Amino acid sequence: ITVACPFCSKLNRIDAARTRDRPKCGECGKPILLDRPVKVSDNDLERVVKGSDIPVLVDFYADWCGPCKAMAPVLDDVANRYMGRALVAKLDTDQNPTMAVRYGIRGIPTLIVFRDGGEYRRLVGAVPRADIERLLDEAIAGSS
Repeated sequence: ITVACPFCSKLNRIDAARTRDRPKCGECGKPILLDRPVKVSDNDLERVVKGSDIPVLVDFYADWCGPCKAMAPVLDDVANRYMGRALVAKLDTDQNPTMAVRYGIRGIPTLIVFRDGGEYRRLVGAVPRADIERLLDEAIAGSS
């Protein structure tokens, strides 16, 4: 998978099978924590999605959105549970309008699962954890 370091923003390639080994940034040496959603932006979303051998779940959200806030702990847990099998990312649509427009985000939260570099499926609105897990399980099974 390809993810940006949360400290220095350098993109890092990480072996998904070794995510529990607590990878470190190749530039600054600080930890890249993948047991929680990683932040992505207009500048790196497509590199993260296309650079991943595992499904990527992207949460398109905004800080002011109540349903988005309600989904945050669920996505934190999903990121931890699926670490190494899927990557969970978050994109703030207010700060990153280019990707929101490119992917036709009309309501938030919108969750899009990307597989093999392209959109696999999406869920719109606050959805139950079971729906998210079912979607990720399908995407993982289809990419094996």
